[in-house]
Amino acid sequence: MSDPKDSTDELAGTEQPFVQHLMELRDRLLYGIIGLAICMALLAFWPGPSGLIDLIAVPIRAHMPPDAKLIAVGVFSPFFVPIKVLAMAALLLSLPWWMYQVWAFVAPGLYSHERRFAIPLIILGSLLAYVGIAFVQFFVLDKMFGFIQKFTPASVAATPDIASYVEAILSLYLAFGLAFQVPIVVVLLVKMKMVTVKMLKEFRGYFIVVAFVVAAVVTPPDVISQLALAVPMCLLYELGIWGAQWFIKSTAQTDEEAKEEEAASS
Repeated sequence: MSDPKDSTDELAGTEQPFVQHLMELRDRLLYGIIGLAICMALLAFWPGPSGLIDLIAVPIRAHMPPDAKLIAVGVFSPFFVPIKVLAMAALLLSLPWWMYQVWAFVAPGLYSHERRFAIPLIILGSLLAYVGIAFVQFFVLDKMFGFIQKFTPASVAATPDIASYVEAILSLYLAFGLAFQVPIVVVLLVKMKMVTVKMLKEFRGYFIVVAFVVAAVVTPPDVISQLALAVPMCLLYELGIWGAQWFIKSTAQTDEEAKEEEAASS
């Protein structure tokens, strides 16, 4: 007959790490939320919600009459829209901090050579997200609204609603921020040996079709924004192939040496 104490001891050995992981996850989420709150407080102080609205409204106001302004149709839009923009801006500002929290949570379970591999990807992923959002703000929106305004009849006053405008550009920020992660995804797929560089090169033609389909789905129905997303995705795919080749060559020897060191120390 088995001793109940033995089964309790066996459970204790498995439950404790699980509880520790939950506590660690809770702490990392708490740290991330604190960082987000600090960024919101800083942005609320300067440039403030109104300043952020003015900043993101620059591309469309450049194609509106001089005295025209965005309108707020909803009763609560003048309050909730600036708060939404403030929260999204704070999330973007705190993105590296959130990425660090993810890294700190998973790092204890990685080998040393895997940690050296992850850090550059986290930094590069954050930079690519910022580049994608900046590309939208300073290029895509200006060209897109210029293209759309050409089709506006003279008898129609183009005065967009601030809530729908913010929703539209935030969706573009998200789409481009994710699309600019293509090189990271390509390198990870090769690193995890799910695909080879040769397979990626053979898939090049199919990826071009996929890029244009994705651009047609996630962007507004205008040629400018669709091309502005599809073309960079194709270029970033090529960059990912080149990066995967370079990364494999540069890390193959390092990974082998690190594994030998870990095997010797264990």
